[in-house]
Amino acid sequence: MIASSELVAQSRRTGVLAVNIVTIEHVIGAITGAERVGKPLILQLSENAIAFHGAVEPIAAAARAAAELATVPIVLHLDHITDLALAARAPELGFGSVMYDGAALPFAENVARTHEVTEQLHAAGVRVEAELGEIGGKLGAHAPGVRTDPAEAADFVSRTGVDALAVAVGSEHAMTTRDARLDLALIAELAAAVPVPLVLHGSSGVSDAGIRDAIAAGVTKINVGTALGVAFTAATRDALADPTLVDPRKFLAPARAAVADEVARLLNTVIG
Repeated sequence: MIASSELVAQSRRTGVLAVNIVTIEHVIGAITGAERVGKPLILQLSENAIAFHGAVEPIAAAARAAAELATVPIVLHLDHITDLALAARAPELGFGSVMYDGAALPFAENVARTHEVTEQLHAAGVRVEAELGEIGGKLGAHAPGVRTDPAEAADFVSRTGVDALAVAVGSEHAMTTRDARLDLALIAELAAAVPVPLVLHGSSGVSDAGIRDAIAAGVTKINVGTALGVAFTAATRDALADPTLVDPRKFLAPARAAVADEVARLLNTVIG
């Protein structure tokens, strides 16, 4: 299971890749890439992606079915969840972990709500990731100066009982360039202060070398979403340059293949 793989990766200073899915093509492409290199993968479904579909059940069922057919371990993860009712449905939907996002809340309220979610989900055998120190790029926020404080992080983990912690160390969501500058010294401080795996959100904006350095410094879970969107969309644009194309399979197939290629590349040459 990915849950135990995160802990093994943490102890070995290696990484675990988590990719955000939007459509069934992302699901199949990502799994194909993982199978190509024979490595496990986390498939993440965000609250925003669920809203795009209008309901969680269709895309969750598709992802769960594809994961069950995979030849490598695939675990489903609910990402950036603020809806407590949705988080509570994780077990019935087949999700092994949930990222409850209370980062925009005052510290005390973030602690209280995260603790509530963690107790509820742990009773159902579901792991919980939380976030401390708002990560830029969400909902138009641009906060490159925001950083997670190690002492506050240790206190937060102790009081909430979470299994993993997403930290603000210089990355931002939705970046299409790979020039984010990570604070590696801070990552090392956080890894020493916090007993659970650290999570890097916004990894699409970090160079390959930067991701490797982050893992060496103490990050375990590497979240990638936008980079897959870039690959998917570029392949779709190329295919649609043919004005006679009308069969969706003719542009979805190369888009799906582009996702598989990027996942395989990340797993094989970056994550390790």
